[in-house]
Amino acid sequence: MAEREREFRFTPEDFEWVRTQVGRETGIELGENKMDMVYSRLARRLRALGLPDFASYRAKLLNGGGEEMGHFVNALTTNLTAFFRESHHFDHLAGVLKAHPGGPIRIWSAGCSTGEEAYSIAMTAREALGERAAADRVHIEATDLDSNVVAHGAAGIYEQRRVAGLSRAQLKQHFLKGRGRMAGKVRVRPEVQRLVSFSQLNLLHDWPFDEPFDVVFCRNVIIYFSKATQRTLFERLVAAVQPRAWLYIGHSETLWKVSDRFENHGRTIYRLEG
Repeated sequence: MAEREREFRFTPEDFEWVRTQVGRETGIELGENKMDMVYSRLARRLRALGLPDFASYRAKLLNGGGEEMGHFVNALTTNLTAFFRESHHFDHLAGVLKAHPGGPIRIWSAGCSTGEEAYSIAMTAREALGERAAADRVHIEATDLDSNVVAHGAAGIYEQRRVAGLSRAQLKQHFLKGRGRMAGKVRVRPEVQRLVSFSQLNLLHDWPFDEPFDVVFCRNVIIYFSKATQRTLFERLVAAVQPRAWLYIGHSETLWKVSDRFENHGRTIYRLEG
């Protein structure tokens, strides 16, 4: 796509800035061949915001665009990489699981979208604890407001490109390769799926959970709520988790002026104060 054909001016400098920024925010390395993809996805944000060019968009992101930063990253990560997004959370989770004193481990993926987060948690558990121990001890509740994405997650079927970032060993351990009419797709193995229960849930309504959680992933969810609603949400969360439970939030989110009940352990990782 030549620059003169584009609706918005998008220079090589703009593209390099985007590559650097998305790498800093997510750890994703965009290849040099992704310039057209980046333009296509971010142009939607410029239209939505009524901005004239990418220089204006860059300025918005740099000048306190916390909420927009979430849209920026989502635009570039959707269908680009979803499994093990913000990989440091899963590295930390593996240590949490190994250090757990024993017994059941309950984990909530709140705002699970199409299921990649919940299955990344399940895969982490299987790799950290062993497949048998994970099957016996780990249960993951995956919820989202959108019933369509919940159904997608429950089906556990993904395009091959969605798992391109996983190792060959992970693909073999956790997925089945599609054949025939399912060629080009993968399916989460049944033994992985059994660790996860998917359901539709509006976080502003009642939470139908009988047992408290040891770990909660609530990432890239609270940016869509007002500060007042965020405060209410995290007060409710305190009552829904075990003492000293772990909490993971999104890359552009913070609990500052939202909740003082959780201790910051760095890089959007928190723990309920004892």
